[in-house]
Order: sequence, then structure tokens, then C-alpha cells
Amino acid sequence: MLVPLYTIMFPVAEYGVVTFVYSVVALLMVILTYGMETGFFRFANHERWKDPMQVYSTSLISLAVTSTAFVLLTAVFISPVTKLMECDGHPSYVLIMAVCVAMDAFMTIPYSYLRFRKRPMRFATLRLINIGLNIGLNLFFILLCPWLMKHAPAMVSAFYRPDFGIGYIFLANLIASAVNLLMFVPELRGFRWYFIGRLWREMLLYSAPLLVLGVAGIMNQTIDKILYPHLVSDPSEAMYGLGIYGANYKIGILLLVFLQAFRFAYEPFIFSRSKESGDSKLQAYRDAMKYFVIFALFIFLGVMYYLDVIKYFISPRYFSGLKVVPIIMLGELFFGIYYNLSVWYKLTDRTIWGMWFSLFGLAVTLALNFALVPNMSYMGCAIAALCSNVAMMLASFFVGQSKYPVGYPVGRICGYFGIAALLYAVGVYGVAALGLHQLVNVFIRFGLLIVFIAVVLKVEHLSLRDMLQPLLKRMHR
Repeated sequence: MLVPLYTIMFPVAEYGVVTFVYSVVALLMVILTYGMETGFFRFANHERWKDPMQVYSTSLISLAVTSTAFVLLTAVFISPVTKLMECDGHPSYVLIMAVCVAMDAFMTIPYSYLRFRKRPMRFATLRLINIGLNIGLNLFFILLCPWLMKHAPAMVSAFYRPDFGIGYIFLANLIASAVNLLMFVPELRGFRWYFIGRLWREMLLYSAPLLVLGVAGIMNQTIDKILYPHLVSDPSEAMYGLGIYGANYKIGILLLVFLQAFRFAYEPFIFSRSKESGDSKLQAYRDAMKYFVIFALFIFLGVMYYLDVIKYFISPRYFSGLKVVPIIMLGELFFGIYYNLSVWYKLTDRTIWGMWFSLFGLAVTLALNFALVPNMSYMGCAIAALCSNVAMMLASFFVGQSKYPVGYPVGRICGYFGIAALLYAVGVYGVAALGLHQLVNVFIRFGLLIVFIAVVLKVEHLSLRDMLQPLLKRMHR
């Protein structure tokens, strides 16, 4: 929701700096949580640790210590870190984001605790307050304060500096995270704080491969943006191109939001089902995979059909990068399938395999970025990400077939991909070739989306009421 604001209000090169900083932040989040989130779910459901609060407390103390140490180290080495983060002359940007990342890393455990306790409303409320406050502060600093500075400077001159620029993006993030942390006070009291060394060591042993997995995984998604300024043939245009790429990456937000929501729910789901026996457990994993693919393909088609409208989510200055959108979205879709496949090594405590898959994907990403970006610019970044996710997905699937066979309906899933590909070709290229009025195209493409839904309902022997009934029951409760 903030992308339109950023792409309109800031120069393309400055938005490139924002893209770069948040790419590094995503990597730091994985390092500072070092797999403890998944470790918490595993050990809180473990038969050897009867009291989940021991696991919760140990995880909290561990992340509190490491997050604090990270902020102190950043403050000590602020000058070289500022240069490394492409923020020369603005050390405050780096320090603000260091504190913000430290708080967010610590809060992953309280958020995990809410998921463990099956409290989605509290989880969603805290998330939405954080998002709403962040958006509100961005609007305040970037739109309202400059206006007040012109018409009523006495109201804001005490704290507002026009030359702080994109720093207000980071400051808004910091304030929102600080308020979010204060709202977690109920989850941080009312129990006895433990730090059990043996439990902590076991969690680290379990989570260590997940750290490598997470670092490699997030690098697959962000290393292209971190490397891009060093790989393009014209360094003076680096941040401009990165700004174009970063803005168009955000157009796939609907699929990214769906994937994020799915990931929040998936780990509690698979670990809670792990105690069941028989085929019902495996059937649940098969259904999760199947319906993930169906919904993801539906979102993909919807975005591609109405890209002519959705593109105004960003400033027209960035339209030259629209060609990367379908590649980026397909890459995220395949990453979602790969995440579904992770069930086998997480449930069998063979997280080392996840590490190998992620390292393999990272190798593909690096090789293709170095090979493609100098000649293809940010299009090479998108192709590298797509190929990496496909490679990890295939590797995890074929190894999982022998280690923990789930029996996914591969034929049916491939069939849905084939139907979506046909509808994509007809709806995007076929309709465009007819040269009809734009309004007519809207209705034709809407009809094609209905065709996709109808095919799914027919193949799965479902009615629309069957699909909506669980949601309606929850809303009624």
C-alpha cells in the first residue's frame, strides 16, 4: 500500500536505495531469528517437553540477547556498515533500521506463540495495528509534514527536517515496531521465565540447518537486489534500475500476501497433524498442496488479466519494468510449492535437507545473476529467481519421494497448470490480438476466470457453497 506513495514522492534512484536496504533487512531478519521460530513449534509440540512455556521462555531469552548484541555491534561499527548499506552520509538510517530489525526479530516468538495457541484474531489484530500505524506515519511524514512546513511551519519545525528524505520511511517503521512490542506485554508476563540450557542446545541443533536454509532461502529472494548495483554495466544507473525492478516486484503483492498468510498457518498446521496416524494426515498435506496451487493460479491469472489497471499501483515512471511481473509471480508460486514440500524434512527432523536444497537454489541464483544481469539488466534477476525456485522445488520433491512419500496428486496439479497456461494465453495474448474495446476485454477475462473456477469445482466435485462453508461458519462464530 505504500509503494504508490514512494514511487510518486521519491526519485527512482532513492526508491532504489529503499529497495536495497529492505533487501538487506530481510536477510538480517532470518539471521537474527536463526530458525528459532520453527524450532519453537517443533519443541512446543514435542513429547519430551511437556510444558510449552519452558520452550517459549527459553526462545524469548535467546532472541532477546542476540538482538541486543546485534544493535550494539551495529552502533560500534556504524561507519563501515553505513557505507556497506549504500547510505553514505546517513548513519541514522542504518541505526534506526538496526533497532527496528532487532525488535522485529524478538517479536517473531510472541507471534509464534499466538499461532501455537490458535489465536488468529489477536495475531491479526496486532499485525494490522502495526501495518496501519506504519502507513499512517508514512502519510504523516511524507505528505502532511511537508504541507505543514509550507503553510504552518511552527507546528512541525521542532521535529521535521525536509532533508531527512527516505529516512522517514525507516523512522515510521521503527515507531510502528516499538508500539507493536509494547502491545505484546500480555504475552511477556504471567508465566515463570526459564532458560533451560539443554533445551536451548537441542533447539539450536535442530534450528541450525534451518538458519542456513533460511539465509540461503532469503538470499534467493533478495541477493539479486543486493548484487544488482555491482553487476550492471553502467554503475551510475544501478539504483535507477533497482528502483524500477523493486517497484514492479511489488505488483505481485496479491500473490505475495496469499503466500505469506499461507506460511503463517502452515507450520502450526503440519506440526499439529504430525501426531495423527494413518492416511488422514497425509491426505491433509495433499489437500493443502492442491488448494494452494489452485488459489495461487487463480491470483496469477487475475493479476495478469487486469495488469493494465493494476499497473497504476505504481507511478508511470516505472512502467518500463512491467515485463518482469509474470516471471516474478511464477517464481513466487513455485516457491510456495517448495514451501509445501518442506513438510517431509521438518516432520522427520531432517532439516539438513532443507539446507542443502536452499544452498542449491542459491547457487543457481548466483550463477544466473552473474551470467544474465550484465546483459539483461533486472530481467536477468527475475529469470534467475524463477529458475532457482523451480530447481529447489524439483529437488525437494524427488528426494522427498523416497524419504517421506506423501503421494501428492501430481497429475491433477499439472493439469491445473496446463489449464491456467491455456487461459493465460487466451486471456492475455488472444484477447489483445482481437483489438476490442478495453471494457469488452474486462468482461471476457472475467468470464475466463469463471471458467477456471468452474473447471476446479467440476474436477474436485465441489460446489461454491462447499468451499465457502468453513469460512462462513468461522465468521458466524
